[in-house]
Amino acid sequence: MTSLDEARSLLREFPVVDGHNDLPWQLREQVRYDLAARDIAVRQDDHLHTDIPRLRAGGVGAQYWSVYVRSDLPGAVPATLEQVDCVRQLIESHPADLRAALTAADMEAARAEGRIASLMGAEGGHSIDNSLGTLRALHELGVRYMTLTHNDNNDWADSATDEPKVGGLSAFGHEVVREMNRLGMLVDLSHVAATTMRAALDTTSAPVIFSHSSARAVCDHPRNIPDDVLERLPANGGMAMVTFVPKFVLQAAVDWTLAADDNMRAHGLHHLDTSPEAMKIHHAFEERNPRPIATVSTVADHLDHMREVAGIDHLGIGGDYDGTAFTPDGLDDVSGYPNLLAELLDRGWSKADLAKLTWQNAVRVLGAAEDVARGLQATRAPSNATIESLDGDA
Repeated sequence: MTSLDEARSLLREFPVVDGHNDLPWQLREQVRYDLAARDIAVRQDDHLHTDIPRLRAGGVGAQYWSVYVRSDLPGAVPATLEQVDCVRQLIESHPADLRAALTAADMEAARAEGRIASLMGAEGGHSIDNSLGTLRALHELGVRYMTLTHNDNNDWADSATDEPKVGGLSAFGHEVVREMNRLGMLVDLSHVAATTMRAALDTTSAPVIFSHSSARAVCDHPRNIPDDVLERLPANGGMAMVTFVPKFVLQAAVDWTLAADDNMRAHGLHHLDTSPEAMKIHHAFEERNPRPIATVSTVADHLDHMREVAGIDHLGIGGDYDGTAFTPDGLDDVSGYPNLLAELLDRGWSKADLAKLTWQNAVRVLGAAEDVARGLQATRAPSNATIESLDGDA
């Protein structure tokens, strides 16, 4: 039996829990939520990284669908609600393959049924518009993690890719973390500044996640996790879910991406735009400036390092499919996860290690957050603090 055969066999028992997939945003951008125009029941290779046939081929058993909206988009709250509605429509449209999941027990039930557990994560604290009531409403609608920032700071948290503003978390930012703990909503530290990571870890009473981040020691990009933060995950109980985005995993791709982003802006386009027009600009730039290519081995290097620093019990996978213009060779779309597991098997990872990486760690972390929430809800009322009351006019 080849390593790839072994990987596929393991995934039948312990499928992948992927921490971050931006399919709902692509459905908004490409077809304005016309799900029939991008029917994921059939392969959508020309348009998307994600569809049900390729999720099945990739051994995906649970997916956190990102209900992301851009931080510069007016009306972040209603736009986030539209994203939630999109995920609900997807689940309702494909009941044989997708199952709504709110809890760790729901994830296990979906696995037993052979369906893909579908959870939601909000990407960026701007999605709550400085309102803890809105945070609670998103939780009630099924959102089970929130990334504290996206690429830009918000009023209460610093982003990894913006100029420092509040020194990590403001007083209101710490209250957001506490309220997320009380709800059982996972605190996601992808995209946040290292100061924000440390501040959140100082405040949280529940495990945190990095839904799609890799190791800064392997690729020095601010979106990645410093070793001192990885070292804190065992005491916290949380997990870091390695991402596949080339510009975060391959050092040579960092400089290339900066130049490519500048080229996009020079053409009057947002650097994260993946529309057909934007991709033409990208491809023309790439023809003139060949793009450094990440591979399965590149991602495995991150996992090897993260395992050494944080331990096998604190790792997972968050590919960021449909949220990136480029993917590594061998991880071209959601069908590629077996290739990564085969590489890790060849590096000496055991099947028990891989079961933790793909399934067990993610289920454990969500369940632990639920346990913390039950205890807090018995002793703490919902917070009605406002950003003005805690942070003042500033």
